[in-house]
This record gives sequence, structure tokens and C-alpha cells, in this order.
Amino acid sequence: MKFSSRNYLDRETRALELFTRLIAGACIVAGSVLAVPATAATAELGAVQGDLTGGDPLGSMQWPDMKGQFFDTNAKTVFDSRIKVTVPLFAEDAMNVPVSFDASAVGKVKKIVVLVDRNPIRKVLEFIPEKAKPALNFRFKLEQASPIRIAALGEDNVWHVGYAFIEAAGGGCTVPGATRADGSWPQTLNKVAGKMFDANQLRNDARLRVQVSHPMDTGLVAGVPAFYIEEMVLQDKNRQVLARLYPFEPVSENPLFSFDFDKKPLGPVSLVGRDNNGNRIDAKVTQ
Repeated sequence: MKFSSRNYLDRETRALELFTRLIAGACIVAGSVLAVPATAATAELGAVQGDLTGGDPLGSMQWPDMKGQFFDTNAKTVFDSRIKVTVPLFAEDAMNVPVSFDASAVGKVKKIVVLVDRNPIRKVLEFIPEKAKPALNFRFKLEQASPIRIAALGEDNVWHVGYAFIEAAGGGCTVPGATRADGSWPQTLNKVAGKMFDANQLRNDARLRVQVSHPMDTGLVAGVPAFYIEEMVLQDKNRQVLARLYPFEPVSENPLFSFDFDKKPLGPVSLVGRDNNGNRIDAKVTQ
């Protein structure tokens, strides 16, 4: 048997992070199907001097590096349990991990960034709500068990960071999707389907679901370059922008997004955008 120092170090790092996460008060309920959101009060990142995790409630040692990579040097950031993040406790399909978030409690939100600590490509998407609520439902690829971050930039120019932890067997970023594997993706590329759902007794807002056919290749599969949608803009009947979305490679194949609105947009709603190869998206989502 060959001894792998890399595997040994990986296990040691995981064990240390788990210990730190438990000490920090992370909570996992046995038998629960959803991750339990953190309930700690809002706290500034890195508030504890000498903490190698930068004050992360989940105890991830990747967080300080991510903070430096994705936020300006002078940006103020706080962990904020008011941001609701719902994920599976365990990702059964690492290529299609569902996540929903709602940052409405923060107030007016300028931009939202979704990050995954241990993915080879950490940034999942950017979302500018415009006239939509600062809430979104979608699926993404997960390479291994990892924290997920929902960072919302408020009118106070502070990044409010919601969080959850997802266990996974992994491998979601480094295997080809179904349409890439069977070669069918050119026949459906950038086709759009959508439906508007009115408010009801269970939900006080209107919901728009939009799906775009696209392989969303990460570029991490041998012989398959990165190929993904990089911009999506929702517009109402008068071409007023309802929301802007900037997906990255980790978003799942044939992405499906759910947008919420306080008031039903004036239809028909259209979607325009493009992928990183310049292929255009231009379609009516609803009549």
C-alpha cells in the first residue's frame, strides 16, 4: 500500500475544520433533509483576533482567501443570519445541487454573489435584482463537501454574508453533463422556456421560472473547453430591466432559475443574453 501525504493532509485539514466548525456552534440535526441556517448574531468577519478562519461560523480555512479574492480590500463584510439559505444536508447528485436563498431581510440589495469554498471554480453566479426580490432558486455543481456563501451588498455598502454547509460525495465539476455525453446539446442550444406563477395562499409574491438549454461546461473535463452562459437579462413589455444574472461555469446544465417579484411584471417578459462563445439568447419567456 502506498502512503499518500496529500490524502493524509486533506484528512487532517478536514478534521481540523470540522472541529473548528463544531466549536463555532455549527448545528446539524440528525435526519433533517435541509441544512440548518446559522443563528448567531451578525458579526464582522475576522472580528476574533488570531482566528485562522477569519471569524467564519462554519470554520472554513478557505474563507480568508476567498474574502481577499472576491471583495475589495476596504470592503466591509459581516456574517448575517437574516439571509435565508436552504440547501440539502447531503448532495445526492453533485451535478445538480439545489439552493434557494432570500436576502429580503437585509433591505434594498444592490448585488448578490454566490461562492462555494471548495469548488475548483468558486464563483457560481452574480445576481443584480433590479425590480426582482433579492431571492433566487437554482442548481449548481459541487466538487466536494463545502460551505456555500450568499453575499448580498446592501444600500449600506456592507456585504452581508449568509451561509450553509453541504455534505457531498463530490465530482460534480469534473464530469460531462448528459447532453455533452450524448452529443444532443447543439439541437437545443439556448432554447428558452418559462412560466409565470401568480401569488397564492402559500406565497405572497409572483414567481417567474426560466430555463435555458445549455451544456454549461466547466472546462475541467478533458477535451471539453469552458462553455457557459455568461449573461441573462430579464425585461418586461416595455423593455425595462427586471433582473440581471451573470452565471459562471459551476451553474448546472440546462439551468433553471426562479425569480420572485412583489408585483407581477408587465408581460410579455423576455430574456436576452449570451454565452461565452458569443451565442445569443433572445426569447419571450411569457406571453
